[in-house]
Amino acid sequence: MGWRHWMPSWRQVTALCVGFVGGLVGLIGIAYAMVSVPNENLAAQAQNNVYYWADGSQMIATGGEINRQNITIDEIPQAMQNAVIAGENKTFETDRGIDPKGIARALLNMARGGETQGGSTITQQYVKNTRLDQQQTFSRKFKELFISIKVGATMKKSEIMEGYLNTSYFGRGAYGIQAAARTYYGVDAIKLNPSQCAFLAALLKGPTYYDPAGNTSIDPIATAASNKKNSMIRWKDILDLEVKDKLLSATDRAKYTTYPMPDPVKQNAQMAGQIGYMVNLAKSYVINNKVLTADQLNQGGYQIHTTFQKPKVEAMEAAVKKVQKQYIKPGTHVVKGEDMDKYVQFGGASVNPSDGAIVAIYGGTDATKHFTNNADETGAQVGSTFKPYVLAAAMTYGARDPDGPATQSESERTLVSPDSEFSGKDNQLIDDYTGKPWVGYDKDNKPFQWRQPNDDGDNYDRVTLRVALDKSLNSPYVQLGQDVGTDKVHDAAISAGLVADASNGLDDYKNSVTYSIGTSSPSAIRMADGYATFDNHGRQNDPYSVSTVVHNGKQIYKHQLKTKVAFSPTVSDTITGMLTDVVKEGTGTPAQLPGGRPAAGKTGTTDDNKSAWFDGYTPQLSTSIVMFRRDDQVHDGKTNPFLAMYGTGGAEKVHGDSFPAQIWKDYMTSAMSGQPKKTFEKPTEEIGKVIYGNVPSPTPTPTMTTPPTTTMTTPPTTPPTTPPTTPTTTPPTETTTPPCTSIFGCPTSPTTSPTTGDDAGNGNAGTSNGGSNGGNGGTGREETTSRQQ
Repeated sequence: MGWRHWMPSWRQVTALCVGFVGGLVGLIGIAYAMVSVPNENLAAQAQNNVYYWADGSQMIATGGEINRQNITIDEIPQAMQNAVIAGENKTFETDRGIDPKGIARALLNMARGGETQGGSTITQQYVKNTRLDQQQTFSRKFKELFISIKVGATMKKSEIMEGYLNTSYFGRGAYGIQAAARTYYGVDAIKLNPSQCAFLAALLKGPTYYDPAGNTSIDPIATAASNKKNSMIRWKDILDLEVKDKLLSATDRAKYTTYPMPDPVKQNAQMAGQIGYMVNLAKSYVINNKVLTADQLNQGGYQIHTTFQKPKVEAMEAAVKKVQKQYIKPGTHVVKGEDMDKYVQFGGASVNPSDGAIVAIYGGTDATKHFTNNADETGAQVGSTFKPYVLAAAMTYGARDPDGPATQSESERTLVSPDSEFSGKDNQLIDDYTGKPWVGYDKDNKPFQWRQPNDDGDNYDRVTLRVALDKSLNSPYVQLGQDVGTDKVHDAAISAGLVADASNGLDDYKNSVTYSIGTSSPSAIRMADGYATFDNHGRQNDPYSVSTVVHNGKQIYKHQLKTKVAFSPTVSDTITGMLTDVVKEGTGTPAQLPGGRPAAGKTGTTDDNKSAWFDGYTPQLSTSIVMFRRDDQVHDGKTNPFLAMYGTGGAEKVHGDSFPAQIWKDYMTSAMSGQPKKTFEKPTEEIGKVIYGNVPSPTPTPTMTTPPTTTMTTPPTTPPTTPPTTPTTTPPTETTTPPCTSIFGCPTSPTTSPTTGDDAGNGNAGTSNGGSNGGNGGTGREETTSRQQ
């Protein structure tokens, strides 16, 4: 008899399937039985978040008394209950606490690596609010599932609805519907109309992104305009869903066509002064770095340890207030009918160069009155404080070979010495890297050449890069930027710690001829961090404001140092030496610290005097101070431009060496008090080669050949039989070495010779298409701009 394959019968298959399903049901039953319904946890009471100073002392417990008042279901209008049912869980009245279809969608999303959320009924959300932590994990999700089934079987729907609306977070610190009604509309919950109820129900999707007041301190995209748009759409959808689900009549729906704009945000007095700026900066840090979600943070109960040092924060605020009190007096300095002391603002940040910790900020006059954090805000052009990044690019990547293509490898380039020479003339015609006049194109696609003015018309024949930095001359650094390539300048700035975004122009302006003298507008925090990289011998650390986060006694986050090498120690220490000279003998002398404490720094002043900076450091601390004029109240949905500061504080023109340098000096004097007087490390070797950017290589002094000595013979007494021979010596000739024209040769150092120049006008900077568009001397039209210092 032959071999026959065994085939299970249909009865056997059925038995196996029944056994598998039965086992699975049994396991689920056991798991269900093992999960008990816990008591309401502390999270249901909406705990405060506590923020701590760097020394461990408490800074603030946010919120003060919890903004929450439980009310009964009878005090919650039916319109509010209908709104959340329509928007959150239309099967609420009939489901058993879970939505199988929603759970299946959520599990599939989790299996695909997506968000571990969604599929939640009102019962599940109530369970999550009151009986579980907020972690998005499989185990918590399954616990939530079983607990929700048990809660759905043991609690009345009215009890679940009451508990859900009393524990949900609506934003602005409001937990529960009663607090939300008072916060957003100034009425008790019972008095809310259906339109207001629909708005509040919309907030449950995420108040960070649906509160029309905006919440950019948590997420930059959560602007007032964006949030209002989101909430209007959601508000309308909820009302329409109520009609569809027969929870609101079409007649009543027609009464509510106008968006119920809530009341403005009421400020918490505890957040006054600099506290609010620091708290919001710490909030942004933990959310943007995915330590916590906005919802988790809003739930409360976290101990957040910051990097801020109270004495330094107070010292920076005192330094700003001293200048404000002494010089900024609204109504006193009026120029052509304009009050030049109105809308004056300051911002500042101080960073530890060894690890990037933000130890102090100045965000504005008061976080409850001035809502923009000037320490973290972009928009104010940095001017000549950007020049160290140009030097870093020149010393790291090198100047391009003028005979080579626009894009060159490092082997084709020549590293640039700080003793390299350039024209320091006012209104200097700028060349591209090939030596031909730089050509840009205006908005009408017409070509133009570029003449770069210096601030206040300063004029020098030829200067080294050291001298140009000391005197804050623009034309040498604009030319150096062209020789190196503004793309490489951009890369050096990013390596140092600046971050490009849509608002600071670091990417957008990198093809501009004036990019190298600070047309971009990074924040004070990022500028302090960028200078900290030079201070730290080329090692870059991202700035951070939170060191640890603790929840329920367990540390859930600790900052990890991630140092990157941006530049070599030789490059960084060379730049530090040059910036030290700026403070010793250049435009930065007003920032000199008492007792001869070493300091390095740079002034910055911009077009039309719309911002002024001083950025600098000691070996232990890097600090950036910015000053500008701007009405930061939004009018007609538009932000306001920066205003000129001619006459502000009684100064004819505000430079970086005036008020910003004074604030920097006063703050750093206090911050460094009691600290050892450390010196900067000097570079261990010289870097680069002396080049001659847009000046001819110096010609050696002509030399004269020494004529031969002629010996006279005594005439003989007897005439010679033959005439004397003609001397064969060639007459002396004047010889001159041909002039050297290479930008890389002839290392003779000429002296600096200042001359007198005329003041130049202002125009608009254009962008080059590739940087290699040469032209003849008279081609196109010539414009001038960017008198940055």
